[in-house]
Amino acid sequence: MQNKVIMTKDAPTAIGPYSQGIIAGNMIFVSGQLGINPKMGEMKNGFQEQATQSLLNLKAILEKAGAGMQDVVKTTVFLKDMNDFSAMNEIYKQYFTTSFPARSAIEISKLPKDGLVEVEAIAMIAK
Repeated sequence: MQNKVIMTKDAPTAIGPYSQGIIAGNMIFVSGQLGINPKMGEMKNGFQEQATQSLLNLKAILEKAGAGMQDVVKTTVFLKDMNDFSAMNEIYKQYFTTSFPARSAIEISKLPKDGLVEVEAIAMIAK
C-alpha cells in the first residue's frame, strides 16, 4: 500500500521535514497545526485567534484529502497553558458539531514558533 501525501496552499507549509498530512488506506493523519495564517505565513495573535486558525488549517487539510471534520476520530490538542482549556472547548465545539472525536489535551512547555495551541488529528474516509 502506497501512502499519499496531502499538500494544500490553504494550510501553512510544513516548518520541518514532515507532511501536512498523509493518507494511508482509509485513514488520514494530519500533522499538528499551529495558528499560522497560511496566506501571510504569520502566527495569529492571541489564544482564541490561534485556536481558530489551527482548526481552520486542520479543516483545509482534511478537505484536500476528500474528508471533513465529521470524519475525525481522534484529536490531540497541545496547549501552552492549560488555563486556556475552557476557551479551547468553546472554539473546538464550533468545528466538531455532529459527534465529538476522542481527544487528548496536553499542556506543553513550548510549541514551535512560540505558538499557544497546536491540534493534530486522525480521520477515516469511506473508500
